[in-house]
Amino acid sequence: MAMNRSLLALSAVLLSSVCAYAADLKAPVAPAPPPAACKAEITFPAYGGVIKQNPNPACLTIGGLGDIYVGGAVSGYFYTQTNPSSIVLPGIAADRAARVDFSNLMGFIQKADGPFQFYAAFGAYTIPGLGAPIFSAFDQTNLLFSPAPIVFGKYVINDNWSIQGGRMPTLIGSELPFTFQNLNISRGLLFAQENVINHGVQINYADGPWSASFAATDGFFSGEINWVTGAITYKIDAANTIGINGGTHFSSYTRFDFSDRSLRNQFTTPQTLQNSSIVSANYTYADGPWIVTPYIQYTNVERNDFLVLAGAETFGAAVLASYAFTDNFALAGRVEYITQSGTRGNFAGQSSVLYGPGSSAFSFTVTPTFTFDRYFLRGEFSTVQLYDTSTIIPGVLGTGFGRNGLKTSQERYMIETGITF
Repeated sequence: MAMNRSLLALSAVLLSSVCAYAADLKAPVAPAPPPAACKAEITFPAYGGVIKQNPNPACLTIGGLGDIYVGGAVSGYFYTQTNPSSIVLPGIAADRAARVDFSNLMGFIQKADGPFQFYAAFGAYTIPGLGAPIFSAFDQTNLLFSPAPIVFGKYVINDNWSIQGGRMPTLIGSELPFTFQNLNISRGLLFAQENVINHGVQINYADGPWSASFAATDGFFSGEINWVTGAITYKIDAANTIGINGGTHFSSYTRFDFSDRSLRNQFTTPQTLQNSSIVSANYTYADGPWIVTPYIQYTNVERNDFLVLAGAETFGAAVLASYAFTDNFALAGRVEYITQSGTRGNFAGQSSVLYGPGSSAFSFTVTPTFTFDRYFLRGEFSTVQLYDTSTIIPGVLGTGFGRNGLKTSQERYMIETGITF
């Protein structure tokens, strides 16, 4: 009997030890499921208006690369305008009083997740600007940034930092390059003082409400890395954001050879603006049906000894706004004013980056927009009024609108329709 009690006691001790040991063992952890395919957040190209980013872009999963997203924009437009420009470029159809054309024939391909990412846009496009000549989509594509306007790669270092390089949109300004990205069909007067797309390397930082990007670029598509640009934004709350952006050159650009790099070099890389500095401050309110973005902009063009031209300054202010009456209809508008330093009519060594030294301009634009899923239809009326333009040859040639540059106003009516996908 005593032996049985001893065996029972020993068994109880052993059982207790085994249970304790088993309790200390961790249950095996199931491996985390792989990320869902084609679920990355698409933020490029950026959309700053009523037309929105496609929430479900086409996606292909390719071994070794991962998820590749494909999209695009196909749109056409018609416009008629008063006093078309007198600017004539060799081999290019002149600015017209009316035109029917494509505004976008573009495709996008990108990898938007993982440490290595990329984005490429390709095709034909037009970037119409107020108070500026409008050439055909194919002529603009060749004159501006080629059929591959944006191509860059990106490495995401961690949740806060990333670096990218290639052909990228500028960090400067409050309007975006292509028509479908904006509240209005035409870009504004202040936009004409900014570089649009450039080559370079850019570093990005984001943490909470703060985001910042800094880049070394070739400015106005010059092919020479001689600009630094930057943008800093702070999101005050869900509806309010403030920001400052700008750039400057750190060496002078003096290439001015009509035989060099074809006509594109002359059209996209003006000597004056390539040797300029610019700063812009903006505020955006976006809540419910409202989008409102007022901003101010200052540019300084340094003296160009190569062309024996004195410097110039511009100061401009603009308000972009939109109100959505329904899910399918919104009304957008823009008001802006810009002025240039200098003495009116005095071209003796003075730079002109507006409509002659001492000139100024006012614009008003209204753009009603209908959207139906990925389709859009919108109209636009704009007017530009010039002040203190100059007469180069009395009664024959001036710095304003019209075939002889003697007109001081231009009205434009536009219709654009298309689809983003």
